[in-house]
Amino acid sequence: MRSYAVQFMEHLRDDRGLSANTLQSYERDLHTFLVEMQRQGLEEAATVQKHHLSMYLHTMKQQGKAAATISRSLVALRAFFQYLVALDLLSKDPTLGLEAPRLDKRRPGVLTVEEMVRLLDSPPLDSPGGLRDKAMLELLYATGIRVSELTALTLDQLNVSLRFIRCIGQGGRERIIPLGQHATEAIRIYLEKGRPQLLRADKHAETLFVNRQGTPLSRQGFWKIIKKYAHESGISTPITPHTLRHSFAVHLLDNGADLRSVQEMLGHSDISTTQVYLQFHKAPMKEVYERSHPRSRG
Repeated sequence: MRSYAVQFMEHLRDDRGLSANTLQSYERDLHTFLVEMQRQGLEEAATVQKHHLSMYLHTMKQQGKAAATISRSLVALRAFFQYLVALDLLSKDPTLGLEAPRLDKRRPGVLTVEEMVRLLDSPPLDSPGGLRDKAMLELLYATGIRVSELTALTLDQLNVSLRFIRCIGQGGRERIIPLGQHATEAIRIYLEKGRPQLLRADKHAETLFVNRQGTPLSRQGFWKIIKKYAHESGISTPITPHTLRHSFAVHLLDNGADLRSVQEMLGHSDISTTQVYLQFHKAPMKEVYERSHPRSRG
């Protein structure tokens, strides 16, 4: 079964165009599953039955694994066994009929506009690191890109004069996202006064945002930064690396943006992923109707 898993991962890398993070998740989930099946003496794919998979998922739940983690693992296992069936290596998919645990539909962490302003205004503007942090926060809120996309941005993906970025998202898909005036100005100042001081003389980094060693800023580095400023701003709303992305989406919808445009800016391949934000935006129905319907007024 391990050799099939290797072939399956090669198939995902070559043919599916998945992001590096998604590939790592698939590989990790499959490895954990294969280790457990080997422990039970089930080393051939044909020997794995539905009840084995059901017990495996039940064990994950008993171990305290989150519903999202169990669901993600089931997605990987389904894809793996469906791949084997498609190649006629199995006659039946043992994951058929297995149900993923119900996920809690919790509100994504969203800041109010007032909280967002406090957060954006918190970095000090008298140091290279503060100028960088200001530019990063403004850019994230202006575009809604993922933190992984932010830390991967290069200079050639940025156009300050025309005020847009080219973002390479999941699966290598590129999207063009406009920049607002505040974000553009913060980035311009960072490029002029902050980034040159953070870069060492012998560095010629193409990455837009760098740390104090002149090397690309990591996701973990950004996570520490945003937690620090949230604390200093007195923000009680739970902060995650996606908080600015969620706030970007909800605030756009609150101010009349259409769902399809928000989907494109977020880089969601399926609009159902974007629809989760509809239950959180506050535009009153009557206001939307009167603003949008051509026959709402005399």
